[in-house]
Amino acid sequence: MLKNPHTKYRPHPAVELADRQWPSRRIEQAPVWLSTDLRDGNQALFEPMNRERKLRLFQELVRLGFKEIEVGFPSASQTDFDIVRHLIDHGLIPADVTPMAITQLREELIRTTVRSMAGARRAIVHFYNAVAPAWREIVFGMDVPEIIAMVEHHIRLLRELTDAQPGTEWVLQYSPETFCMAELEVSLAVCNAAICAWDAGPGRPMIVNLPTTVEVSTANVFADQIEWMHRRLERRDHIVLSVHPHNDRGTGVACAEQALLAGAQRVEGCLFGNGERSGNLDLVTLALNLYTQGIDPGLDFSDIAAVARIAEECTALPIHPRHPYVGDLVFTAFSGSHQDAIAKGFAAQKPGAPWRVPYLPVDPQDLGRTYDSIVRVNSQSGKGGISYLLQRDHGVVLPRRMQVEFSAVVQKLADASEAELGSDALWQLFERTYLQPSAAAWSYLRHSLAETGDGQRITLVLQDAGGGLHSWTGTGNGPIEAAASALHQALGLALRIDHYEERALGHGADAQAMAIVEAALPGVAGTRFGAGRDSNIVTASVRALLSAANRLLADARAAQVRAAQPA
Repeated sequence: MLKNPHTKYRPHPAVELADRQWPSRRIEQAPVWLSTDLRDGNQALFEPMNRERKLRLFQELVRLGFKEIEVGFPSASQTDFDIVRHLIDHGLIPADVTPMAITQLREELIRTTVRSMAGARRAIVHFYNAVAPAWREIVFGMDVPEIIAMVEHHIRLLRELTDAQPGTEWVLQYSPETFCMAELEVSLAVCNAAICAWDAGPGRPMIVNLPTTVEVSTANVFADQIEWMHRRLERRDHIVLSVHPHNDRGTGVACAEQALLAGAQRVEGCLFGNGERSGNLDLVTLALNLYTQGIDPGLDFSDIAAVARIAEECTALPIHPRHPYVGDLVFTAFSGSHQDAIAKGFAAQKPGAPWRVPYLPVDPQDLGRTYDSIVRVNSQSGKGGISYLLQRDHGVVLPRRMQVEFSAVVQKLADASEAELGSDALWQLFERTYLQPSAAAWSYLRHSLAETGDGQRITLVLQDAGGGLHSWTGTGNGPIEAAASALHQALGLALRIDHYEERALGHGADAQAMAIVEAALPGVAGTRFGAGRDSNIVTASVRALLSAANRLLADARAAQVRAAQPA
């Protein structure tokens, strides 16, 4: 039991917005994307990226299609300063990509930041300061008028410095840090003061960035806050409204999506949600969420696994195997009912038709993933997944009742091994069970078939478990019935054939045939399946019948042993 939840914590107050519009809206286009992997993401790493890894990740972000990238904190880090200058001086920033650098509101830091960005075609300078009561009162000891005066003073300094660098198009981004915990009237007053101090308008673009610095409320409250600000910001037509969600409550993506409904035009975050504490907004998840709704995100995640490997190498952070869209197991189903539904969905999916495969919200191939790992077999798996793997990888289509029978065999092995069974292991188990049983009472050597006036006559040459050879003959309307007759006359096996089918494995002259027989034997409950494989269909059929007979005999002997044991 947690201690004192009703006295120690208080819910965040709701926003008075009776005519809110965002709940009835739909997202219709992708936002402007800002990657902060090189700044916010980097400062959250146990071991920050070195120069080489930062440059590599920058190049990957450009390749993915990000047009705005926060390149670092050059006024606080010589490494960041040198990297920013390297990117600008060596022409490594494409013409359609804008770098952003963050700085606190201190004169010497602002001067260093402008010096680091000078010469870029276009540059965003990111100012931030905390405005929530706890920070005003505990950290800074400042009241609201003092905070507004501080913001105005430093923006005027930035105007002076950037006006002296006309070769660069300068953009101000102002973030009232801790916005989500501040009084809305205070946030509005500070943001409007920043807008006026920068003189935002035609030719003087500005970004107002509203962060959930620490998540403290449900996503709908944040959406209300964004819509409230969206309606009241001055010079709104000249402002890009941005959000920077963190993930302390696990709702960073939800906050971003609902903020877009509420008027936000831009989002900041990191690939795969890296960031301080519980992380930043996961840009990959948000982008692919939009993609599954028919919205082009404008970012290239067509080889998502390669993106993941580069991010892992640069950050030294592993990606969880169940991470949305990119985790190694995210398109993998172990559950039997899921596997069955997925297999049926693939069978029904038509090329070019809307995607309708159960349990898969996106076609893995769109992300450069294959179908190889979608169905995996462990102790939770069912017949659908097992039959899907056999069909996909080995061309074997099992009758429905055989799926049920073999799934019990697989389940027993999976329970015993407490491990996953791959496709190869599954095929080996199928071979041991049906095609090449190691403990078979009778093994097939050869046969001869002849036509008679009443049907066909077959002579079987079999080997017993001790190595002895036996030759038996039987007749029937076809080879299966004739072979069953031979076994009945020689061994007294009154086999009843309930089902028979044959299928080709592969194509061409060298393709093999698979025969499947379902048979019953008096004294043995239920039926048993057998399978045979050979280039000759008659040989495959005889092998299948013998496989079923061997399995029935083994179960009959096991029943006799159990019956002989004392109660």
